[in-house]
Amino acid sequence: MQIQDLPYPDPGVPDARSGPRFLWWLGRNQLGGQMKALAWGLLHFASVSALPFCVGLAVQAVVDRSAARLATAGGLMALCCLGNALGDTFLHRAAVTNWITAAARVQQLLAHKAAQLGSALTRRVAAGEVVAVSTGDVEKIGWFVEAVSRFTAAALTIVLVCVGLLVYQPALGVVVAAGLPVLALAVLPLLPRATRRADLQREKAGRATELASDTVAGLRVLRGIGGEELFLDRYRRASQEVRHAAVRSARMWSLISALQVLLPGLLLIAVVWYGVHLARAGRITVGELVTVYSSVMVLTYPLRHFEEIAMAYSFSRPSARRAARVLSLERATDTAGTRTAESRAGDLYDPATGLLAPAGRLTAVVCGDPDAAGLLAERLGGHPAEQSVSVLLDGVPLDDLPLESARTAVLVQDKDPVLLSGSLRELLAVPSSGDVSAREALAAAQCGDVLEALAQASPSAADPMDVRITERGRSLSGGQRQRLALARSLITDPEVLVLDEPTSAVDSHTEARVAQGVRGLRAGRTTVVFTSSPLLLDLADRVVLVHEGEVAAVGVHRDLVRTEPRYRAVVTRETDAKRALSDALQADHTLTAALEDDEAALRGGALHDDEAALRGALEEIEETA
Repeated sequence: MQIQDLPYPDPGVPDARSGPRFLWWLGRNQLGGQMKALAWGLLHFASVSALPFCVGLAVQAVVDRSAARLATAGGLMALCCLGNALGDTFLHRAAVTNWITAAARVQQLLAHKAAQLGSALTRRVAAGEVVAVSTGDVEKIGWFVEAVSRFTAAALTIVLVCVGLLVYQPALGVVVAAGLPVLALAVLPLLPRATRRADLQREKAGRATELASDTVAGLRVLRGIGGEELFLDRYRRASQEVRHAAVRSARMWSLISALQVLLPGLLLIAVVWYGVHLARAGRITVGELVTVYSSVMVLTYPLRHFEEIAMAYSFSRPSARRAARVLSLERATDTAGTRTAESRAGDLYDPATGLLAPAGRLTAVVCGDPDAAGLLAERLGGHPAEQSVSVLLDGVPLDDLPLESARTAVLVQDKDPVLLSGSLRELLAVPSSGDVSAREALAAAQCGDVLEALAQASPSAADPMDVRITERGRSLSGGQRQRLALARSLITDPEVLVLDEPTSAVDSHTEARVAQGVRGLRAGRTTVVFTSSPLLLDLADRVVLVHEGEVAAVGVHRDLVRTEPRYRAVVTRETDAKRALSDALQADHTLTAALEDDEAALRGGALHDDEAALRGALEEIEETA
């Protein structure tokens, strides 16, 4: 795989059981690139290591006054320099290719997992950790993958040089062959402590990244409630903890680096002392001494790669562990389904709650618990947080459909939709039926003021659709971002559109126009709106009250407000105290009316009795007379 061939058609199925297993899987899938880098690395290191033999031959030729051997040594040195240049150039190219392709593979895997899990991902893993894995951790994993081939080439070169020295000059070769393994293994006792410190640093850095991500995402709210300084203080403390952990980790790695310089120096002193002793005794020539001395000097270069691979592994292991934890997450339902891909249209029914959204109608759902409303909206779209009874679309369980088909049939827009950076035209370039144009969707979502704001922000743009929107739409207000997200959902024109509080950030006048626009544009399509806004509820064909996980009432807005106290409490924001006071006042009014009726009845009855008694008395007087 070359860089120009990215992305991968299929990044594969990772082994996410642990961090080391994931690294091993990644290395096996980069085997072709690893072997290419290993070959170029061997050429590079072998050419560098052969230079001391050429220098020794040249020195000995000068001592022996042999022009032919001097010319031969010069030719061999030129050949080694050529091999060094070619090997180094193509080793770097192959190593960088391995790094980038490995990082790209991990990023593709993470992107596929995020698309597969949907909103369930951020409920199971903190958003900051996902950001840390997809940025800094990916780079460290790629670093280890590309460092493996260089380390392997360096280790093989050291073995070959030791064998060559034993054959070339056994007396000094034994010293070098015995000392080099000691140099390579001397830092091993320090690696566990260095690794623990590096893990601690990465853990604290990940927490700081999570805190920074959450703070930036909620900055507007923090400023509104005056909590900006509080969170800034928290981030300062987290940043200082990262700094202290990084300093402690750097101290250990600096000690390892110092040993990598000190120990080869001691070996070099031992070789020179012993070599001079042998040369004075006449057991070796000057050229052989120069060759062995130069070989030890040159071998310090490949020995540095032992330190690099140790650092790369210690830093990549926690990164790979975090990546494996994200990649090991699975959906509550199977993504393949048991049915073939097909387009479905019909009633949407949730057996768990009894919620029914008739086909082609606008159904409003009122739920007193916003969290429960969000979970229900996700379940209607086939994104259940946990294993549960599947939602039925036209009598067919959504879980039985392939994930792509289910998402094509039912689209869910959650409470906090995200706007990606890019132009407005790119934002609205989403898979759609083609029946709804961008202009129609923007008009229905009442985005006229958004287009005006974009045109004013970039006067040089001929069309507001080509104006670039900043990341997450931070240059726009909350209501403008919400309406753009609604327009993006409307343009897809799915069979079933589920909207979770689509107008919570807009004013009442705009909300009324948005409600009319959505109703008009979605005529004949199934639309489910989770809301407690009377303006939206009044336009709905059907209103459903969900209370404690079950459908409690069904009707139209005006009837439910009058007859259903629980519905009225949610829609009118009526608290328990207000409801109790209202009930008490109603009861008092009823009692007062009853008392007035009784008083009127009593008075009417007494007057009737007095009138009857008076008539009787008059009749008796007339009879007596």
